[in-house]
Amino acid sequence: MQIRPLYDRVVVRRLEAETTTKGGIVLPGKAADKPSQGIIIAVGQGVLRENGVQYPLTVQVGDRVVFEKHAGIDIKLNNETCLVIRESEILAVIDNVDAQEKVA
Repeated sequence: MQIRPLYDRVVVRRLEAETTTKGGIVLPGKAADKPSQGIIIAVGQGVLRENGVQYPLTVQVGDRVVFEKHAGIDIKLNNETCLVIRESEILAVIDNVDAQEKVA
């Protein structure tokens, strides 16, 4: 099934929640925080302003983003829970993920 969000909305696949703390403590499933990072899998056409002009979104499919933990609405898509949020609920885009993970 395909999904096409409207206007300034994006569909995000949440990344897995951290199950181990930095100190090495393993957290049970319910104690782990809801992940606040994800990969964008679909984007809308853009923001429609009052003057009738549509402006494209600044994020794109494949971007790794940080968003608020309680942002958006969860939906089921191909037996997977995804999140539909507005672009304004995205706090940041994470660049150079591969380089950062190699350093850590």
